[in-house]
Amino acid sequence: MADPRRVELDDLINRPGTYFNPQTEVLVVVDDSPQLDSEIFNMEEFEGADWVLISDEVPIQENVRDELLERFQIHYHAGGAEAQDEDDVDDELEADDQEPGRED
Repeated sequence: MADPRRVELDDLINRPGTYFNPQTEVLVVVDDSPQLDSEIFNMEEFEGADWVLISDEVPIQENVRDELLERFQIHYHAGGAEAQDEDDVDDELEADDQEPGRED
């Protein structure tokens, strides 16, 4: 059975989510909720374009992005693509909450 977390580029652009390419280290966020006036794209300037750059700004909060990446890393470790036990995840999160240099 194919891993549902492995996605081809052609497939990911049609499925909302957050994707990461480990070879290029590029994070792609696909959000299909925005509504834009389609008449804008009927202008000659955009005619025939598959993609249009809306902004160079990244509309995702860094702390939310980092949290998503950390959650993924906790569940999938370098040793393989198997999810860890929930108890292991809780232990790791508790250890990360400690202040550096402080033992509890």
